[in-house]
Amino acid sequence: MRKETQERPAVTGRTDKMGGQGLEALRAAVRGSVLVPREPEYDQERIGFQTGNPHRPDVIVVARTPDDVRAAVDHAQRYGLPLAVQATGHGLGAAASTGVLVSTRRMTGIRIDTRARTAWIEAGVRAGDLVEQAARHGLAPVNGSAPGVGVVSYALGGGVGLLGRQFGYAADRVRRIDVVTADARLRHVTADSDPELFWALRGGGGGFGVVTGMEIELVPVERIFGGRLVFDGGQVAEEVLRIWQKWTESVPDELTSAVTLLPMPDVPAVPAPLRGRYLAQVHIAFSGPSDEGERLVEPLRAIGCVLIDELRDMPYDECGSVFSEPDTPHSYRSANVLLGSDGLDESARRSVLAAAGPSAEVMCVLSMRHLGGAFSRRAAVPNAVPHRDAGYLLYVLSPVPDDQAADSGSGAGPGSGEEVVRALHERVLAPVGDRALGRNANFLYGPQDREAARSVYGEQTGARLERLKAECDPQGMFRFNLRGDGRG
Repeated sequence: MRKETQERPAVTGRTDKMGGQGLEALRAAVRGSVLVPREPEYDQERIGFQTGNPHRPDVIVVARTPDDVRAAVDHAQRYGLPLAVQATGHGLGAAASTGVLVSTRRMTGIRIDTRARTAWIEAGVRAGDLVEQAARHGLAPVNGSAPGVGVVSYALGGGVGLLGRQFGYAADRVRRIDVVTADARLRHVTADSDPELFWALRGGGGGFGVVTGMEIELVPVERIFGGRLVFDGGQVAEEVLRIWQKWTESVPDELTSAVTLLPMPDVPAVPAPLRGRYLAQVHIAFSGPSDEGERLVEPLRAIGCVLIDELRDMPYDECGSVFSEPDTPHSYRSANVLLGSDGLDESARRSVLAAAGPSAEVMCVLSMRHLGGAFSRRAAVPNAVPHRDAGYLLYVLSPVPDDQAADSGSGAGPGSGEEVVRALHERVLAPVGDRALGRNANFLYGPQDREAARSVYGEQTGARLERLKAECDPQGMFRFNLRGDGRG
């Protein structure tokens, strides 16, 4: 027996169901690594970008190849263990407290086909890396706002992207998916080979198997006019939100935008013009000519109280600056609703801003994204993305202290800090609750109740997904609550 095997922690307690022999067989079958609690790399691997209440499985398979994933699924099936998946950990829902966690973050291969305008990506590819490689060929993916997010997980949840009003959801651009199903078989799924599974995987979450790779369409975008307009929200927050919403009623599909409102701490790390202020930011991504972009944003610049104007012509590989989202892992929770084309009326706008503003008991990041355009059009090959009649996505996000949400290994659940955040988010969204069309899967962070999960897809699409789930995974191996919990 190898020395390193002898020095591994003994198989006791949480891992005794599979036994030492089963664990060693799994290690022998995996090209990557297999980790159990108390091994040095275990904590580093299980904690993703969302650090609060992370996964704590019995065993982690750090996959490097599709065969590693097949071995992990076969092991879980053989020993009757639940299985979850994590790429980057941005979209963590309810954490896995037992079973097998497949970590795909080291599966980072990318192949660009310039003639076909497609990219083949492995399961751990991050958006920023794909954007960078595609840009070398004058192409772009329909990526989201944060460069560190996993492309596959993002597409499985639908994918609300920077170019979405022109090109639709990321799921609309998926051509082929390689997925290991519950029988530990690697399947190459297309619209022709398995239309029902292909429909479900594109927007229906990750509960039907472990995706190892995906072929997606790229679009011919080399440059955009975009960035941020940052206003003194303490003076004009309501005005920014009102004028922006009215402005979105007439902009072309080539322009995708959002508003974000948040308080900034009064600390030296924050740029002086923003320090200690309540900010109202407008995010712009316009794929048309920059002079046309300049003309389109004139009504926004005219609002006044502009602290920073970063709008400019830029190569697409700098698109991460449109939202400039934090890249430091932290603990957070969110809630959201999808609204119709009428968005927020005056009463709802004032109520939402009052609940989420700088006087809220917990910091709130309030954001509203403009949908419509290609988001509202049926995909060429139908998929499970729901609520295409939505005109806006309204969501609220708050930090949760790690000492409240992080798993300590004791088996304790989330603390009171998370309960405070949940109650606050309910109050923020209550003024529009009776007009909500549903929720968006990719903007739900943290454990969700059954009602929230079903509202992601609605009764008809949700029932169809559940029927397929029962067929594909009759033993319920893959963790699934209508949004692919454990993915991200």
